[in-house]
Order: sequence, then C-alpha cells, then structure tokens
Amino acid sequence: MKITKISVYKKALPYVDGVYRWGRGNAIRVAMSSVVVIDTDAGISGCGEFCPCGENYMVAHSEGVEALARLVAPALLGEDPRQVGKIEKIMDHAIQGHGYAKTPFDNACWDILGKATEQPVWMLLGGKLTDGAPMYRVAPQNDPEEMTKELDRLRARGYRQFQVKVGADWATDIERIKATVPLLNPGEKAFADANQGWRVDEALRVARATKHLDYFMEQPCHTYEECLQVRRRVDIPMKLDECVDSFKVAQQVVNDRAAEVVCLKISKQGGLSKSRRFRDYFVDHGIPVVSEDTWGGEIVSAAVAHLAASTPQDMLINSTDLHLYNTASTGKPGPHTENGKIFAPDAPGLGVEPDFESLGAPVAVYQI
Repeated sequence: MKITKISVYKKALPYVDGVYRWGRGNAIRVAMSSVVVIDTDAGISGCGEFCPCGENYMVAHSEGVEALARLVAPALLGEDPRQVGKIEKIMDHAIQGHGYAKTPFDNACWDILGKATEQPVWMLLGGKLTDGAPMYRVAPQNDPEEMTKELDRLRARGYRQFQVKVGADWATDIERIKATVPLLNPGEKAFADANQGWRVDEALRVARATKHLDYFMEQPCHTYEECLQVRRRVDIPMKLDECVDSFKVAQQVVNDRAAEVVCLKISKQGGLSKSRRFRDYFVDHGIPVVSEDTWGGEIVSAAVAHLAASTPQDMLINSTDLHLYNTASTGKPGPHTENGKIFAPDAPGLGVEPDFESLGAPVAVYQI
C-alpha cells in the first residue's frame, strides 16, 4: 500500500455559545481547523484534524499544517501509511518539533491502519479498557452568578465533571471558585483551569483563599518550574496541561511528583503515536490522565475518544466532546455521547469520514 495523494482542508468552527473566554484576556468566537486526507493506491483513505484554541495557544496556529505539508508531503508520497512508526520518523526527520502540525498526518495514518486491518483504532492502541469515557464540560469565564447557572445547565445534560475557567483577575477568580465548587454534588469534580494565567504569587493567594474547597488547580502558571513552585506550597490537587509538552517534562513530572493528573492533548503531544507513549508512561507511574485536544470537530473528537477508550478506566479522569462545541462540522458521524460519556466508534479506523460538503475545496493537494 502506498500514499498517492495528500489533501489539506480548512474549516471555520464557530463556538456554539458565542464567545469562549479563557486565561488572561483570551477569547475566541471562531476556531480555524485543518483537516488532512490521505489517499492510497489500495482505495483506502484516512483523515486527521488539528484545530488550535485561538491562534496564540501553545504557539500553535492553523497555518502550521499547510506549512508542514509543503515540507513533508513529498517525503510521504509513496510510503506505506500502515507503518505509523516509519511515518512518524519521516516527519520528525523533516522538521523538529511542531507536533501540532504533524498530528493530522499521524492520525490519518492510524485511521488507514485500522481500516486496512478492519479494526477500530482503540484496538490498535491496546484494546477497549474504558467503555464510555466520562466527559468534562467547560464553563467559560463569566460573572460568578452566570457560571453558577451554567453548571446547572451542564449537569442537566449529564456532565459530572466541570472545568471552571479562571486565570484572569486572581481576586475575581477566588470568588468564581467559591461560587461554583460548593455547588458540586457527591461524586462530581471541578477543575479551576487558569491556562497559565497566574503569576506564582497570584496562584498562592488563590490557593490560600480556597484551601477549604475540594477542587483541582489546573496549570496555574506559565512554566513547569512555576507550577512546581506552587505545587510544593499548596495542599490542593494539581493538574498539569500546557507545560507538559515534551517527554523530558513528562519525566520531570514523575520524578518530582509534580501533579495528581496530567492532561494529554493529542496535538500537543504530536498525534496518537506519541500520545500513546505519554499515556502509557504516566499510567505506568500511577498518574492518571485526561484524553482531549486543543479544539476541533468530529475527526478530533474521534481520535480523543479512541485514546480514552484504550486507557485503563481507573487511570482515566475524563475526556471531552469537542465536536459539540461547534456549529459546523469536519466529519461524519461524530462519536456517540450519552449521559455525560463519550464512546469511541467500533467501526474500522477512527470511525469518522471527512464531511467534504462542509469542508469545501482543499487549500493544498500533493499527489504522485
């Protein structure tokens, strides 16, 4: 089997609730997604997707996939996409880093491998260890009273884990946490996600003012070292996200016991190939994970669901239904969600096909 054609598509994904606010003054109304479709001489095709949460998130931007395609597509044409390890090495040899841009190519090859072997991707990643991953839902930055109403609305839809967006003004964030966390029912979880938005002193002030509440503090500061400084001075469970961007940092997290939970964003890690290794490393060292991504449509959500399904249930904190954050689609069908859980498709591959009617014409095509 050989790759004969690589097509890149762009799709605007408007946020379903209008404005999505996070971190220190960040807000998006529309996210721009990139979809890669790989065709083969065997008549099997695969798809992958990357979508940043705003153009400045983790220094990732939507043009990165197009730029990477110009560099790696000529090297990938003629290769066997089922050899996902070889494909990964070809891309890493062509350009260092930029895992977010490599992600849709890597995931598309996993999609093809699954179709060629007539197995769902979750089987290829280790088997189904979680049948229905619990989901969290974001309560974007709003006035505390509005966020309280949002929690009730989300709970009515089956969600039992909530991410409270903070990281703006630390004093207001204290009130936001105090207004929402006490409303949790038994068995529910809350994550106060600062998205790197606080200085160390601000994070410590927040922790001191809310130490009597049961919640996870998520990525309070920009760097790993800053988060570790906070971690060592507070008695609040820590979840790390953006700063875990290399395997070296993953090793530091384990060695320093720097977090109770680590969030794995597939595009931050560089695709399913690398995400699986990160996941297995943390699980082997007793640190549970989250399976998600920065943003995206149905294709991203399918990849997220497969990684979640192949994670041991007791080591998976939650996942998410990113395709339900948008008013437009990238693929069909989206993963099934029910009662606050997301289920990985059982069809071969990722179990989703590109929504070509929605995607429109490709912005770039490379072929033999």
